[in-house]
Amino acid sequence: MSSGKSITMASQGLPPSRMALLGMLLGLLMASCFTFCLSHQNPEFALTSPEKSSTKEAERKDTTAEEELDSEVLEVFHPTYEWQALRPGQAVPVGSHVRLNLQTGAREVKLQEEDKYRNNLKGLRKGKRLDINTNTYTSQDLKSALAKFKEGAEVESSKEDKARQAKVKRLFRPIEELKKDFEELNVVIETDMQIMVRLINKFNSSSSSLEEKIAALFDLEYYVHQMDNAQDLLSFGGLQVVINGLNSTEPLVKEYAAFVLGAAFSSNPKVQVEAIEGGALQKLLVILATEQPLTAKKKVLFALCSLLRHFPYAQQQFLKLGGLQVLRSLVQAKGTEVLAVRVVTLLYDLVTEKMFAEEEAELTQESSPEKLQQYRQVHLLPGLREQGWCEITAHLLALPEHDAREKVLQTLGALLATCRDRYHQDPQLSRMLVSLQAEYQALAALELRDGEDEGYFRELLGSINSLLKELR
Repeated sequence: MSSGKSITMASQGLPPSRMALLGMLLGLLMASCFTFCLSHQNPEFALTSPEKSSTKEAERKDTTAEEELDSEVLEVFHPTYEWQALRPGQAVPVGSHVRLNLQTGAREVKLQEEDKYRNNLKGLRKGKRLDINTNTYTSQDLKSALAKFKEGAEVESSKEDKARQAKVKRLFRPIEELKKDFEELNVVIETDMQIMVRLINKFNSSSSSLEEKIAALFDLEYYVHQMDNAQDLLSFGGLQVVINGLNSTEPLVKEYAAFVLGAAFSSNPKVQVEAIEGGALQKLLVILATEQPLTAKKKVLFALCSLLRHFPYAQQQFLKLGGLQVLRSLVQAKGTEVLAVRVVTLLYDLVTEKMFAEEEAELTQESSPEKLQQYRQVHLLPGLREQGWCEITAHLLALPEHDAREKVLQTLGALLATCRDRYHQDPQLSRMLVSLQAEYQALAALELRDGEDEGYFRELLGSINSLLKELR
């Protein structure tokens, strides 16, 4: 303050020129002081724009956050078009379809279906397109180009065929070359036909022992199971050789010859016809009617069943030759319960076979097919009634095995129309049915308790109830 006063007072005594010079010096001094103050001021009092400052601060924070994210490596999940569970911390591509599974609580992700079609469309757009200028190419040019294209395709196809044939030739060798190699090794390749010829010759040779003959028949039975092989057996007379084997004095030869014949007859009409003409039916019935080992009779009965099934002409001849009497004697013999069940099964098959043939003819309205006429000439049911099979079948219910009872019940039902009066006159049959009814009611109850909806014993009980209902 004092300095200001002194300057004012001094200036009052100075001339005007000196006063102007002093004012300039004083102005320069004040400007220097002001500049110095600005350069050394506290940053807290800096003059800045608040709006620009906040923007810069936000950019700085975002940059810091991005750097922090970049420093952490995230696991990228690659979804498919099926829902898949997403684990915590996994990242998914943009556009993925994410949902929360309310049952498991897990997040699930998949690609959207429209992405699939969009990708397919992009793939199609990326494909090269052949732009044909119709003004440039004539129809003849196009036909010529198409012909060349087809020719090229055929050439390519022929090349592929040749390559495939060459590959097959490398993998497989002709049979002639294999035969040569086997001949050098003393090994002979035989067809089924050649094997059967060799086996028949071995069986028919007088120099072969009993064991060799049995072994030949055993091996032959394996081959004649095939229909074509069984028919080939006819071409060189092998079937007749085996039929003649039924006349052998050796029970084993009879047994295994019948074994071969049963396999050859089965569902083979051509062989069945040749067998009837060759006398096989008579020979089989003779063996069953004479004293023979049980094992031999089993095989012979097997051959007889194979010959009669689905062959009405053989069934006619069977009745004419007294076949029902032979089977009745076989069933009534002691110790032949196994054979009795097989005989009852055969009779059931023959009865139902004829019934089905007649029903089929009625449905198709065919009144005179040859096979139906042959079945109508088979008078099986009257023969069964006359030979006492109504009573014989009923008494077989006493067999202890459930399977045997089942077959007997089936046969009783098939014979019901023919044997109804005989059943009524047989008090033993009614008592047996009532006894079996009580037994199978208990067994059926056990099945129900075990939770079996369709039980075996319930079916047997139903058959018994049906018979009892018919007989009351």
